Amino acid sequence: MTVLFHKENGIGYLTLNREAAMNSMNYEMLCDLQTQIHAIHVDPEVKVLIVTGAGEKAFSAGADLKERKTLNESEVRRNMKAIQDMTNSLAELPMPTIAAVNGYCFGGGFELMLACDFKIAVYEAQLGLTETSWAIIPGAGGTQRLPRIVGEMKAKELIFTAKKFSVKEAFDLGILLKFVEKESLMETCGRLAREILGNGPVAVRQAKYAISRGMSTDLQTGLAIEAKAYEITIPTEDRQEALQAFAEKRKPNFRGK
Repeated sequence: MTVLFHKENGIGYLTLNREAAMNSMNYEMLCDLQTQIHAIHVDPEVKVLIVTGAGEKAFSAGADLKERKTLNESEVRRNMKAIQDMTNSLAELPMPTIAAVNGYCFGGGFELMLACDFKIAVYEAQLGLTETSWAIIPGAGGTQRLPRIVGEMKAKELIFTAKKFSVKEAFDLGILLKFVEKESLMETCGRLAREILGNGPVAVRQAKYAISRGMSTDLQTGLAIEAKAYEITIPTEDRQEALQAFAEKRKPNFRGK
């Protein structure tokens, strides 16, 4: 299995499972990831998703270069379409997503991380969009998502130089939410997930939708998107439950309805 998935108490755990290959992504893994992400998209039991890599060395080293060397141009284009579709599907998941970056995170692996809402890494991790050193460019969202985080000039520096950089620099640039000791990575990600789970599921999804869609447009259009997203929360049972729980001085029991 190139991809592992399990869920527990509202949290889904998606693991890239090619540890011996630094969790690099071959065509089989790209297809498996897409299939699993599609299933997660429509799974009402998954309220938050955590994405990580198997083992302790790598989140993902990016494309499987051993496979890439054997591919003809048509097959390379096939793989690129697969990783583009997969990262876009990940970015478009309705529930919050957390990248638990447990080691090396380069190229397509970095782009997969960028497609998640939150990024938390271990101290030992190294990161970078290294594609220009292989005479190609980031093709799974890197040239578009990174500048929206770090600004145009810094993104150009990181991409043009193919620089590998530390978690401290990634944190200072706003790429990472935080960096932690290796042994506390999953607990830190789980704690964030549980904090999110304490709130209304419909509201969280609508807030994500409003932010994600609004960031790609002008302020007035974004405000209109926000208003429509708010409208969806008004008739929900969860909104009434929150008011009732406040009146009764207890924690609300949200059901995602």
